[in-house]
Amino acid sequence: QVQLVESGGGLVQAGDSLRLSCAASIASLRTFSSYGMGWFRQAPGKEREFVAAVSGSARSTDYSDSVKGRFTISRDNAKNTVYLQMSSLKPEDTAVYYCAGDSGRYTYTSRIRDEYNYWGQGTQVTVSS
Repeated sequence: QVQLVESGGGLVQAGDSLRLSCAASIASLRTFSSYGMGWFRQAPGKEREFVAAVSGSARSTDYSDSVKGRFTISRDNAKNTVYLQMSSLKPEDTAVYYCAGDSGRYTYTSRIRDEYNYWGQGTQVTVSS
């Protein structure tokens, strides 16, 4: 099984940057690189939405239109960690951000929430105007 723990959230002003981290603990023979990883977010009263994803190999990434050009997803397979670098933050980026993992996705990414087997507890990001 996989346990995911997010960190790095906080309160920032519009235009600021923030980096989220997600550390994975894997209790199986699978390596971290066999897991595709994604970031999702959920604002109050809204559905959880896709933000960004990276394949296990780190060669493929994908972003939602709302964050493309401002956010960057990356991973360090040696540290079992995935990152979300957020720049030019806007008040509409305010949400709880969740890290998610999907086994058997070394090459491709996924935007589909239900395809992710493992989820972290979330970290709050608040952007003030």
